[in-house]
Formats: sequence, C-alpha cells, structure tokens
Amino acid sequence: MTTSPDSDLALRFLFEQADIRGELVQLDHSLRDIFAVHEYPAGVRRLLGQFLAAATLLSTNLKFQGKLVLQARSEGQIALLMAECDSDLNIRAIARGADQARSTEFADLLGRGGHLAITIDPDQGKRYQGIVPLDGDCLAHSLDQYFEQSEQLSTRFWLACDGERAAGMLLQQLPAQQNPSAEERDQQWEHACTLAETLREDELLSVSPTDLLYRLYHQDPVRLFPGRPVRFHCSCSLERSRNALSALDAAELLDILRERGEISVDCEFCNRQYRFQREDLAELLPGSGERTLH
Repeated sequence: MTTSPDSDLALRFLFEQADIRGELVQLDHSLRDIFAVHEYPAGVRRLLGQFLAAATLLSTNLKFQGKLVLQARSEGQIALLMAECDSDLNIRAIARGADQARSTEFADLLGRGGHLAITIDPDQGKRYQGIVPLDGDCLAHSLDQYFEQSEQLSTRFWLACDGERAAGMLLQQLPAQQNPSAEERDQQWEHACTLAETLREDELLSVSPTDLLYRLYHQDPVRLFPGRPVRFHCSCSLERSRNALSALDAAELLDILRERGEISVDCEFCNRQYRFQREDLAELLPGSGERTLH
C-alpha cells in the first residue's frame, strides 16, 4: 500500500538476528514550512531536502541535548548549504548564494572543490567536527565516504527529495552482540545493503515505513520502534540576537542608532526580524544612560 505520510516522523528499526540498526525519516509539512520562507530553485530544493533528511537521520543517534549541523561549502552554484537538527528533532536549513543555481546535478551545485562538514554541538561540552571532500556524485555517497574514512561503524545512506517531500534511510552495523562471526556479520551486512539498493526514490518518499520495511525485509525479523515527530522550528530569539550585537563595538552600535534610529537583526533561517531601540541596548552602550548637562 502506498500512502503519503500523515506527519513528519523518524523511526528506528533493528534486525532481530543481526547486529544492524536502521533509521527511516519522512519529511512533509516541515519541509513545506521551510520552503515557504525561502523561494529556492528546483535543484536547490531537492538538495536541501536531502540535507535535512540526512541531518535528521544522524541526529536520531545523539545521546545528549544539543544539535547536529550538516554543512557544505563549495565553489559550485551553491556557496553554502546548511541543515540543522537538534536532539528533539527540530529542523531548519539555509542555502546561501543559491539564487542563480539552475542545475539539478549534484556536481554542479556542490561538487566543485567542496567540503562536507558534520558538526556535533552539545549544549554542554565540546563541539566535534569531521570534514570530508564532496567527491561523490550525490550526498548519500559523500556521507558513506565520510563514515568510511572516519573508521566508524559501517554506515550507508539512501536519500530522496522531489521538492515537496524528503525522505531518507540509514543502515549501520553495530558492535558484535547477536553474531560474533566476522564472516557471517559481513554476509548479513551485504544482504541488508543489497536489498536496500533495490529501493526506488518514489518508494522512499511515499510508502509508509511499515510497508517499506516489509517490502525490503519481509524474510528478516525486524523490530520497528515508535516514531518520533520532526518539525521545523527556528532557534533564533530576541536574546540571541542581542547577544550577537554584543560582538560589535559600542561606537559602531551608536553610529547605526544615530543613522537609523534602531538596529534590526534578520534571521536567515526563518526571516524573522528583531528590532532594537537605543534603550533595548543600554547594557551594550557604556554611559548611554547618563544625562549630559549644559
């Protein structure tokens, strides 16, 4: 049965007789909410949707409060593309310098001397970042290469976006528990990946997770866990915008206030604008509250 997802969900599944876990994500309303803020060309929309699906898949394994940032910089048609997902599966994304991006090919959009960075940013503790060249012919292959080079557990990605919906699947080999035999573990991993390679993009986008797993692995015992909701939510705030202004010199802030009467800060992710009057920035303007006597 083929159905459109009723809501945006991320779901975990486990192979009962193999040391392999998986994640499935389908984005619908959240993706439309993001695209409602920015009018991106068709190729950029599809690529940004894949980035959001990938960031969500990666974030489902976070064991702490924080966020994961998937970012690509290149000399292609998109200068910067970034997708974020936090531990509560709130997502947001931005493509910078992409107004004139007309290609739909990955190599044209990002593949020219680009780099892919995965940043894990916990609310408490140190940030971690890994970087890999964007040498693959698609985002999924670049992510596969990232995990291969980082010598982590074997991991594969399948990603799709049609400009309106996005989806992704991840398979990852776990440390030996179910099966200590290296040869059998390799066979089980190859089996799971070979079946996943038969997955079409339209199936990944439109078939419910339960039906999708049955189509792929109906001969393998697979346990599906309850889904977690995914939503578009921007973490910008009045306080964060004020903190950003604190990085500017007080004299520069005063010059802007004298010229414009106020200072505005725009969020690139959600287009929300925060306006500050002189009295709102008193703590950033030494002596601004003192009276001058003549």
